[in-house]
Amino acid sequence: MTNLTFRQLRYVEALARHGHFGRAAEACSISQPALSMQIKAFEEELGAPLFERGGRQLRLTRFGEEIVSRTKDILRSLDELEGFARAARGGLVAKLRIGVIPTVAPYLLPSLVGELTRLHGGMDLHVRETLTPKLVQELNEGRLDMAIVALPVSEPSLTEVALFTESFVLVRPREDEGKPVPSPDALREMRLLLLEEGHCFRAQALAFCDIRQGSLQPRDLLDASSLSTLVQMVDAGLGVTLIPEMAVAVETRSASVCLAHFETPRPTRTIGMVWRKTSPLAQQLQEMSEVVRQSAAALSQPSAHRS
Repeated sequence: MTNLTFRQLRYVEALARHGHFGRAAEACSISQPALSMQIKAFEEELGAPLFERGGRQLRLTRFGEEIVSRTKDILRSLDELEGFARAARGGLVAKLRIGVIPTVAPYLLPSLVGELTRLHGGMDLHVRETLTPKLVQELNEGRLDMAIVALPVSEPSLTEVALFTESFVLVRPREDEGKPVPSPDALREMRLLLLEEGHCFRAQALAFCDIRQGSLQPRDLLDASSLSTLVQMVDAGLGVTLIPEMAVAVETRSASVCLAHFETPRPTRTIGMVWRKTSPLAQQLQEMSEVVRQSAAALSQPSAHRS
């Protein structure tokens, strides 16, 4: 067992995660033949196969499942060891792996990355944009240092720090300009355009309208994969939608729509940072939360109302 390497462990974990040699090789920045050779050498060293290879199917063997589980623990410990070293030599200037949900990333990242570059010019910054469940998984596996998400996440292994709260804005076709702002009850009777299943912003919008997820028929609403698509669908006259305040300036600048703010109590969401409670960078991340908060403050100027 003396010939096993940490690099091979990362290759095994990547192949188990992607379930495909080509995608795993791309994620590891090596060629597919090289990845295959390393996996084979790893299996030979262990004396048993980790993967069932049959046609296009790639599955973990029972032995492989146990090995991958232990591999993740080893890699997480290795990442935390690296984190301790980073913290000891000045923390965030070396490397930072950030995860961000899609309804925040396009609007907050430009100012945040600019501020981080200004404060830490030598930082090796890696950004990952995906949905909250995936970010939480990657945090717990040690593949991210922190994530910016909608709170609460309510994950026992993670520290949560609230950064700011923002309102939801109603986006309607231009011809609706001047009409009364609908109540949540009235909004339930309209064709509501929402993000597809899996986005926390979808659940928040449904909660404001007091709509139970899964209770609407396909004809009642239309789904999209981005806020940009939602706004363009409103422009096309397909319905109405809700978007967060920070997205207004970017998403409505080229659309013929009007905006309206709800009466109190307005629908809102709280955006915050989360990281592992065991992270050696916890103190630096706590300090960094102020940088994120300041970057978000630049986006909090009142949007120009179009209704």
